[in-house]
Amino acid sequence: MCYNDPESETLMIPLHDDNPTRITPYVTWALLAANVAVYLLQALGGMQEGRYGLIGPMAGWTMVPVEVTQGVDVPTNLYSLQPYWLTIFTSMFMHGGFMHLAGNMVYLVVFGNNIEDALGHAKFLVFYLVCGVIAALAQVFWKPDSIIPTLGASGAIAGVLGAYLLLFPRAHVKTLVVMVIITVIRLPAMVLLGFWIISQFFSQITGSLAAPEGRETGGVAYWAHIGGFIAGFVLIKMFGAHPTRALPEYEQYQPRRGGGFRF
Repeated sequence: MCYNDPESETLMIPLHDDNPTRITPYVTWALLAANVAVYLLQALGGMQEGRYGLIGPMAGWTMVPVEVTQGVDVPTNLYSLQPYWLTIFTSMFMHGGFMHLAGNMVYLVVFGNNIEDALGHAKFLVFYLVCGVIAALAQVFWKPDSIIPTLGASGAIAGVLGAYLLLFPRAHVKTLVVMVIITVIRLPAMVLLGFWIISQFFSQITGSLAAPEGRETGGVAYWAHIGGFIAGFVLIKMFGAHPTRALPEYEQYQPRRGGGFRF
């Protein structure tokens, strides 16, 4: 879930935000642990890519849109969980590779703690799952007859990003930027996350134009990202968020005792 501009080959990875919290983000860490644990199970033989589709005992945990909309099992992921809607939840904790997992978990750790702080532990867990469900349904709505399995936490985490953009648009995020050179800069959340969601729309449009007519191809489920982001942006206040405030600009640069600055 790193921001990547396909035209300029710019990569932006958040490292840390200047946004204090009041509580220990137990749910954020638990979600991180759950995603890592499921990935390890996959890597240890739970799921592999076979000649005709996914194989292994966890292959049926992925979500296939046509299974959800029509209630039929398709052979691209062996036998799916019953009822089929359960795969909306199980696929939310699966990943297609280590970099897929790592990118998602970076965003979850950097931004999830503040949303958990604003909602409380229990509400944050419900919020995260609801955003994930809406993200999955957005992808299903886009391709209701698709037989391609989908998996990943990106949709739920996109909901966290949408909530963060609404609550903390001026919070600064230390960001690794890879262009011609590699550098670390501080960006307002509205810039980083604004570019991220714009890139999802752009990638969806260009991907749709480039796809062969009448033929399905795998890749990134951009509509899940877009649906999750919009869900988080809209729902966060409905969940009764009470956020802390990002440090004012002048406080961020006040020298500590003994010298030095916070950054």
